[in-house]
Amino acid sequence: MRVMVLVKATPESEAGRMPTSELLEAMGRYNSDLIDAGILLAGDGLHPSSKGKRVAFDGPSRTVIDGPFPATRELVAGFWIWQVKDMDEAVEWVKRCPNPMLGPSEIEIRPLFEAADFSQACGEALTPEIAALHERNREKAAAS
Repeated sequence: MRVMVLVKATPESEAGRMPTSELLEAMGRYNSDLIDAGILLAGDGLHPSSKGKRVAFDGPSRTVIDGPFPATRELVAGFWIWQVKDMDEAVEWVKRCPNPMLGPSEIEIRPLFEAADFSQACGEALTPEIAALHERNREKAAAS
């Protein structure tokens, strides 16, 4: 099972406050443990939302919205993508994580959709041709 582990933003991360040397070292050791366990597929920190943009969709219309974005607690400051056997394993790994922020923080874990999930949920809408297209795209993205 693949999961996305979302490090939620804080007022400090949105202000651009960088981590201490101690925290950078602790996170480096933690990431090494994830790699050694064969769990870490990808991960990175994100700049504050003030450096980001959103694109709002409404039918054929596209509107670009410049950051910063409100509701800091709903924003993401970083992420990992992990391969784990189940959600319990993901939770156990998150519990081992150093606090990724300088103060109180939260980490959210969300399962990624797999092809089988779409087959069950979409029924006939997911034709074999569409499923093959998505699988080819995923393989090409992973190879690049």
